[in-house]
Amino acid sequence: MRRSTPKAFDHGAALRVPGPEDSRSWRALQTWLGECGAMIDPSGLVQVATPLGQEVARPGDWIVLSVSGDFHVARTRGQAYDA
Repeated sequence: MRRSTPKAFDHGAALRVPGPEDSRSWRALQTWLGECGAMIDPSGLVQVATPLGQEVARPGDWIVLSVSGDFHVARTRGQAYDA
């Protein structure tokens, strides 16, 4: 049985916004978001293009890629991120 080639991105995937000191995870997040996201603050804030307009995500929040191909920000409560 032949396997299909992987898709350019995984619909329904999510990445957590890392803490500002985690440069490896930041590179992965920036690559995944492409032109739809940009770090806007040294404390780890990232601006994300969503169907509702630009939203700001902070460390610990989740950025979700929906089946439609749109990004969404799922906010966390309490501690911003796991150190």
